[in-house]
Amino acid sequence: MRVAVATLACSQSFFYRNSKTVNNKFQDLFVCYLELKKAASSLDYEIFPPLFKTCASSQLLKEGISVHADAIKLGFVSYTSTANSIMSFYLKTGMVDCALNVFDEMKWRDSVSWNVVIHGFLIQEDAELGLGLFMEARASGFVPNVSTLVLVLKACWKLKTFSEGENLHGYIVKSGILADLSIQNTLLIMYGKTQGSDNAQKLFDEMLERDAISWSSLISAYVQTGEAASGLQLFLQMSKEHGINVDATTVVIVLQACSILGNVNIGRLLHGHVIQRGFEGDSFIGNSLVDMYSKCLDVNSAYLAFTLLARANLVSWNSLLTGFVRQEKHSEALLLFESMKKAGVESDAYTAVILLQACKGLGQEAFCRSIHSLVLRRQFENGFVLNSLLDAYTKCGLIGIALKLFWQMPSRDLISWSTMISGFSHIGQVSKAVNFYLQMRLAQETPNSVTMLGLLEACSVIADLKLSKSFHGVALGNGLYRDLSFRTALLDTYAKCGDLNSSNKVFEEMEERNILSWNAMIGALGMNGCAVQALATLKLMTLDHVKPNEVTMLSLLSACSHGGLIQEGLLSFQRMSKCYSLKPSIEHYSCIVDMLARAGNLSGGLEMIRKMCEDGTQAGPAAWGALLSACRRFGDCELGENVAARILELEPLSSAGYVLSSSMYAKIGLRDETARFRWLMKERGVRVVSGYSLVNVGQHACRFVAWDESHPSSGDIYSMLDLLHVCLQLHVENGYQLHCTQLRSRSLPASTVSTRRCHC
Repeated sequence: MRVAVATLACSQSFFYRNSKTVNNKFQDLFVCYLELKKAASSLDYEIFPPLFKTCASSQLLKEGISVHADAIKLGFVSYTSTANSIMSFYLKTGMVDCALNVFDEMKWRDSVSWNVVIHGFLIQEDAELGLGLFMEARASGFVPNVSTLVLVLKACWKLKTFSEGENLHGYIVKSGILADLSIQNTLLIMYGKTQGSDNAQKLFDEMLERDAISWSSLISAYVQTGEAASGLQLFLQMSKEHGINVDATTVVIVLQACSILGNVNIGRLLHGHVIQRGFEGDSFIGNSLVDMYSKCLDVNSAYLAFTLLARANLVSWNSLLTGFVRQEKHSEALLLFESMKKAGVESDAYTAVILLQACKGLGQEAFCRSIHSLVLRRQFENGFVLNSLLDAYTKCGLIGIALKLFWQMPSRDLISWSTMISGFSHIGQVSKAVNFYLQMRLAQETPNSVTMLGLLEACSVIADLKLSKSFHGVALGNGLYRDLSFRTALLDTYAKCGDLNSSNKVFEEMEERNILSWNAMIGALGMNGCAVQALATLKLMTLDHVKPNEVTMLSLLSACSHGGLIQEGLLSFQRMSKCYSLKPSIEHYSCIVDMLARAGNLSGGLEMIRKMCEDGTQAGPAAWGALLSACRRFGDCELGENVAARILELEPLSSAGYVLSSSMYAKIGLRDETARFRWLMKERGVRVVSGYSLVNVGQHACRFVAWDESHPSSGDIYSMLDLLHVCLQLHVENGYQLHCTQLRSRSLPASTVSTRRCHC
């Protein structure tokens, strides 16, 4: 009998040495087993474990079940070793229910039994059942092995059972197996995923031995908890001070950190290491490189990394598409999508969302409709995609289609409602935005900061102070006032409504301030004519250790321009590069030109435009327009004629240049030149975009264009405007009372009467 067992064991050993012909060698082993059944009056139970192991390795379910039946007939399932091998066979072939039945029917279980069943269920991704069995085993005195402990720790962080993980850590310390490196690395991962980087760092510091997995686990803990900068610093320490070779897993984690921080320089260094180590064939690393370059806005390098991929998959294409959209290369993104289709790569819902972002950037309704048809054909109609469609349609001005899609959606969430509110605000339909907000509240949806930002945008459009304050109250009632982005938007809205005191109060109530908050406050002071206070706020900003950016300086220069602070503005412009290492853009130059031109320094404005050209910056219509406006104001037709020629060359279809030129000649009485520009506008089909005023009447904001008589009360309105004009000219002290008397005598709505005292 022992000879038969030895023969069977030799056959099994021969099977493993020739794994390329698994089925044939198993047939030899199975034939040997059948011969033993015929030849022997009784078989030894030791035959079965190698048979089940072979069946599990070659995934031969039918044969394994047959051997299981023989073991039952012979009564060998009562042996713990045989039952353990049967259980392992079923778990490895995916028959978890059968394995559990065998386990439940076992009369005697040893540590191997528990290890097999717990290990098997955890390997099969049934973390909840595996962890439950482990708890049951521990109650019966089971002593787990290292591999089982590693899997149980993984189950703890997958199920987010933090307390169980800590208890298991305590058991590991008491058992004296904490020194095992695989255990320590798994604990590092668990703490990094469940409790942040602090506990992971403490464990890491206590480790006597560390490998690449240890370092990668701690770096990952920092990156996943939003401390990407610390993760990168740890990676540099790992590479320079400890000389540990970077593996593929570490590369992917560090590339993710570079993506979060926008640190393309370290990303490039890591790319060189990837090439040096021969990792460029790894598709996961290749996709991470494309994603890193895309998120760092280096789309050219992203495209190069994409072309070097051995085989680009859907993740690669989506990463590159995202890079193009982030850099606002929307047309190129749509062309890349065409190449993706030609390459035979099927798009997914995320692809559709990226393309909708490109359509929104282009503002082309045809592209939106095209992507909508793709969504319908591929059945991508989930909430994320439909909300992106709503956003694209509203931003392209197709509010009617967006509204129809909104009501056709099978379910509408807070994002859907907020998108529609922002859409109506974006096109200036404030009453509809407010109405949607009221309907949203009736639908039992609680607003979030995004909802409130859309409503504040609506208030900014019509400069409605009363409505702004009401939404301020809503935010206080819903606990949204602490949100920094909301406070910044509220500050800006109050400023646009002319209530600088409320803007300043919101700013003072901020517990923390970022660059956006400071910029909003400087802009608020500038637009309300408080240029000196804007300069003082910049000093406070630097004392708060917040470095100004390009937007800060643009707001400050605009404030100096409108406040007539020429010297302060020029000094601030010089400090941009000297003190703050900021390169002036065309907008900054244009602001300086406007500032000089407003002060009557036309030659200085022209000299600044020439300096722009010397610095490699081409002056745009804004700079030339500011100079032309000054030429009109100060009657310099000689310079104005040259400036007008440049504006018409840059913007031949914009009405601003024609109107300013015509007005300049009309001011000095050159009627022929005035008529010539009017004729040019008519010949070229240039339409004049008229300015307008918004007046709140009841619940509606009425729009009034100069000399427009379409409003039912236009006659009364113009009569009162004429009256006010006379009051201002004659400095009549009781002009306000006369104004109000005339309003009441004409029976106009009380809401048209200004609540501010007339100081004429």
